[in-house]
Amino acid sequence: MKSRHVLCLALPVLWVAVLAAATAVIYARHQARDLFVRLERLNADRDALEMEWGRLQLEQSAWSSHAFVERVANEKLKMGLPATTDVRIVRQ
Repeated sequence: MKSRHVLCLALPVLWVAVLAAATAVIYARHQARDLFVRLERLNADRDALEMEWGRLQLEQSAWSSHAFVERVANEKLKMGLPATTDVRIVRQ
C-alpha cells in the first residue's frame, strides 16, 4: 500500500519533470536557430562590407593616379602644362 502511494505521488512529479525538460529543449533549439540566422545575416553583411571596401580601395587608387588627375585637370578644369617660356626655375 505504501509503495503504491509513493508511485502515485512520484508519477505526476516525473511527468511534470519530463514536460519541463521537453519544453527546455524546444526553447533551446529555437534560440539556437535564431542565433544561427542572426550569425548568417551578420556574415552576409560582413562579406558585403568587405566587397565595398575593396571597391573603395580600387576607386581611391584610380582617383589618386597621376594619369587620372592630369586628365581631370585637362578636361574639367581646362588646365594644361605651361609653355617652356613661362617656366621659371628658382634656386636657393
